[in-house]
Amino acid sequence: MSVYTTVTEGDLSTWLGDYSLGQLLELKGIASGIENTNYFVTTSNGRFVLTLFEKLSADELPFYLNLMAHLARHGIPCPAPMANRHNQFLGILKNKPACIVSRLEGKSVTEPTAAHCEAIGAMLGQMHIAGMSFSQVMPNPRGASWRGSTAPKVLPFLNEAQARLLESEVALHANGNLLNLPQGVIHADLFCDNVLMLENRIGGLIDFYFACTDALLYDVAITVNDWCMKADANLDPDRAQALLRAYHRVRPFEEAEGSAWPSMLRLAALRFWLSRLFDLHLPRDGDLTHAHDPVHFERILRNHIATDRAVWL
Repeated sequence: MSVYTTVTEGDLSTWLGDYSLGQLLELKGIASGIENTNYFVTTSNGRFVLTLFEKLSADELPFYLNLMAHLARHGIPCPAPMANRHNQFLGILKNKPACIVSRLEGKSVTEPTAAHCEAIGAMLGQMHIAGMSFSQVMPNPRGASWRGSTAPKVLPFLNEAQARLLESEVALHANGNLLNLPQGVIHADLFCDNVLMLENRIGGLIDFYFACTDALLYDVAITVNDWCMKADANLDPDRAQALLRAYHRVRPFEEAEGSAWPSMLRLAALRFWLSRLFDLHLPRDGDLTHAHDPVHFERILRNHIATDRAVWL
């Protein structure tokens, strides 16, 4: 979440005329994230989050908005899109597709405990089960094709060792068949800063705009790589097992998922190393934006490669 497109109170007040959300009281830009323009919005009827989509087209967005509405109806604490007077979740603001969703309670944690990891593991399992009844499909836009086309763009910015590592990992996972693993809707970006905690309880899952249809285990690996990582970029076994066991109690893992787990951890690390390299070296112009450090996920990837046995149940 970030601010690329400036929205004034006058702009938003006019746009909100199409909604029954009350009078605008406050508008504040959100300075975290890298994909969309986001603002906190307070009206006389409540607190919301406004998003202007900088990359996704209006044709792509119904999947994400309908997914959030579906999950909210099934008891998953996620932003609920607000419909306008035409019963549409999506509008146009400053010539960009835009939506406004409910704002959830809680705050993200920067040093998750085993209790936090247990909570997010259980919630991720619940989200995956709720998503099984969602009928729309979105192929992963950050899959093998994206990795193959993006890696050459960042290679000129890498040293020889980094370039060898990137090329070898992209090649390794190019033909990996994830279709033999349980499939469904995944969040694909469930880092700590995309989860709002109320002590040890989940207050909300946010930022679903990387959600897609892929292997459920891939979503677990992405989450573990952030929630369960020590300062030295190695997995904390206690936190990792707390997350995995809590998830397993909700949606039991299949035998094939256990076999695929070490490779999946590497694939999840590769995905974010590559995207962070691209965002750092080939950024877009924007206000209040920041790029995450790619070295963090390079270290995670190298440590996964060097580990003989990945933490499992």
